[in-house]
Parts: sequence; C-alpha cells; structure tokens
Amino acid sequence: MNIIWLGHSGFRIEIENAVLLVDPWLTGNPMFPATQREAALKGATHILLTHGHGDHAGDALTLSREMDLPLVGIYDLISWYQTRDGIKGIGFNKGGTLDLNGAKVTLVNACHSSSVSSEAGPVYAGSEAGFIIAGEGHTIYLSGDTDIMADMEWMGDYHNPDIGILSCGGHFTMDMPRAAYAAKRYFNFKTVIPCHYRTFPLLAQDATVLAAGLPGVDVIEPQVMQAITL
Repeated sequence: MNIIWLGHSGFRIEIENAVLLVDPWLTGNPMFPATQREAALKGATHILLTHGHGDHAGDALTLSREMDLPLVGIYDLISWYQTRDGIKGIGFNKGGTLDLNGAKVTLVNACHSSSVSSEAGPVYAGSEAGFIIAGEGHTIYLSGDTDIMADMEWMGDYHNPDIGILSCGGHFTMDMPRAAYAAKRYFNFKTVIPCHYRTFPLLAQDATVLAAGLPGVDVIEPQVMQAITL
C-alpha cells in the first residue's frame, strides 16, 4: 500500500486494486507542483470527498469529467453534483461501507462544516465526514477536517485502525496538541500522518508537537508526491 500526499489534505492512496484520490485539491494548492499533476492522477479509480469546501472539492468536477471517474462521498453533496453536472457518483452516508476495487471504504462522522461557494454565499453541501479505509492488512482512519469528538472512541474501538491520517494544522481543525490527545486517548495507531498543515502561514508548519505527544508512534511528516509505503 502506498500513501502519497498531494499537499494540504489531498492524498493518493494505492490500496488493493484501487487508486483513491482523496480531496485532491490541485489547482491553486501552493503545496502541489503543477508538473506532478499527471503522475498524481495516473491510474486513479475513484475520487473521495470528505466535504464540499473548495480546498478539498475544488477540482472534483474537473477531474471527474476529465478522467470519467465517480465522485464518492456524502449522499447530499454527491447527488447535487450528479443532478447539476451529470457526473458519475456514488453517494452514501455515515455507517455505509463500499467495496471499491477490493478496498473497503466506510463513511464516518467528523466535526466541522461543509458548503460550496456561490454568488449568494456558502450553500449547504451535506454533512462533513471522514473515512475508514481497509485493505492489504491495514485500516486507515482518515479524519477529514475535524476537531476532537467523542465518536473517536467507538471508531478506535470498533475499527481499530493502525494508521491515522489526521487534520491537525489548527484554526480550521484540530491543532497538533489536540490531535496528539485524540490519537493517544481514542486510538492505538502504529503510524500517524499529519495533514491540513503547512499550506498557509495561518496553519502549523511542522508536526514536532504531534510527534512529541505520541511516543512510540511512527509520526511521518509527508512530503508531496513521495510515497509512504506500508
């Protein structure tokens, strides 16, 4: 399995027979080099969206049309895209599990907000979410944009993920100390990968505090387009 950071909260996850593009915000992402676009997209099978904000779903329609790929995520947002734009989509809801080319993908709760931009201001885009992604002997908890929440307790107990991909840049999501607290209290991760950081000066610029708060856990600071193989 390869986990490849696309900058901000975007990931390319190569697992089982699937290549999942999660929140692939490429256009305008200051962390992502445009010269790597073809490599980032090669062989993709599905586009997963945690919520509707532009720094997560901004390229969703373009990529879906360009590559004839389904958008996968919360029913309200995906159905809206399907009805308005005629793209392929798989809408489901929290607690639902999909088999995506052998990868088992479950939609779970997050604590944030979700909207798309319009001339009249933000428009509701269904509920924010995270993903549990299982395959190749691993289970990933991908938090999406979130704060600490009590639901993490049952997620850790029921799904027992060994890999955590955690939003932890602060201001819009958990910061590093809060993410470390959540990981330590609710999960038994072997590996933690931070995201939603470093993109802008407003966000945390490194994961030193996260690593210090998780002794015994392999906290890997990702580098854009460099595979983490697990």
